[in-house]
Amino acid sequence: MSQARISQRVASIAPSATLAVTNKAKALKAAGEAVVGFGAGEPDFPTPDYIVDAAAAACRDPKNHRYGLAGGTLELKAAIAAKTARDSGYEVDPTQVVVTNGGKHAVYNALAGVVDPGDEVLIPTPYWTTYPEPVRLAGGVAVPVETTIESGFKATIDQLEAARTDRTKALIFVSPSNPSGAVYSREQVEAIGQWAVAHNIWVLTDEIYEHLTYDGAEFHSMPTIVPELADRCIVLNGVAKTYAMTGWRVGWIIAPADMAKALTSLQSHQTSNVAMVSQVAALAAVEGDLTAVHMMREAFDRRRKTMHAMLSAMPGVECLAPEGAFYAFPSFEGVLGRTIRGKKIETTLDLADVVLEEVKVAFVPGEAFGSPGYARFSFALGDDDLGEGLQRISDLLTED
Repeated sequence: MSQARISQRVASIAPSATLAVTNKAKALKAAGEAVVGFGAGEPDFPTPDYIVDAAAAACRDPKNHRYGLAGGTLELKAAIAAKTARDSGYEVDPTQVVVTNGGKHAVYNALAGVVDPGDEVLIPTPYWTTYPEPVRLAGGVAVPVETTIESGFKATIDQLEAARTDRTKALIFVSPSNPSGAVYSREQVEAIGQWAVAHNIWVLTDEIYEHLTYDGAEFHSMPTIVPELADRCIVLNGVAKTYAMTGWRVGWIIAPADMAKALTSLQSHQTSNVAMVSQVAALAAVEGDLTAVHMMREAFDRRRKTMHAMLSAMPGVECLAPEGAFYAFPSFEGVLGRTIRGKKIETTLDLADVVLEEVKVAFVPGEAFGSPGYARFSFALGDDDLGEGLQRISDLLTED
């Protein structure tokens, strides 16, 4: 009996669709094509100078040339605890913080700590492409809970209850949302938290877009509003989006003390500590004020309005105004079934291929997020590129 060359566990992983689109766009740009990419989920701003300066100084300090504590430096963990109390009102002890190699690492480890084989994890759609994969790697079952543009991309208690079984172990909750831009109200957050408490369900709440809300929408942290959930709640966050630090790779988990201890042990065998210089940079970020964040949010808000208006004006396209994060998630249902430049468009996968091939614009089709018929457009790119890319799509869709 021959053995498989690659383990079934690893071979079953779907590659990141967002990175695939971004890489394809970059390859075309490198070949000289004038590509506009809406795929990347990262701010187009540089990391603020005061953060870079702190990292440069850290490079010259020999103590940062050595291994550090697996779960993060004591200074950074304390600063994250203080920042969490400041920004969301959630009081935690530094021992509850585990510093990870970016947000994806935080998601992976948190799910590894919660999910046993056969456990079910509820994931409202549209979901970030990474969420289902670590559930499956842990032997769990990712259970999508479908939301649509009609519901504002927000899951209801009735939907969650209909999806719940005696094997439901956890819920992944995201507000502001990647990819939909939806922001749950305080009342909705509280209701979902109380539902989770009533059924003894873990909640993994991803708060990485906490500072990016618009039009009066407000971020609310579930364990702050529902403190009785805290013993079965894991908060995921990081510096990537708020401080334009995607490449520095610093995220974190805030968990009950026993879970944080277990995840630190996991990380000690898995990656050891996050790069020491990156931790110093993250320390400067979370201890600093939010001036740079407010500047970036103003730019995102301007681009958001432009994107919403241009997408909404396209024939066959319906788009909700994003309330948070830096993504629009329009429906292209009205485009499906058409023939564009000789190609029949049956799915948003087809549409994405035609748009990239014909007018050199890259976006991520909704299939990657569990929502066929939709697509994600990041507005974390320059105003000129944003307008140019959307105009190309508009021109293509309005051709006879």
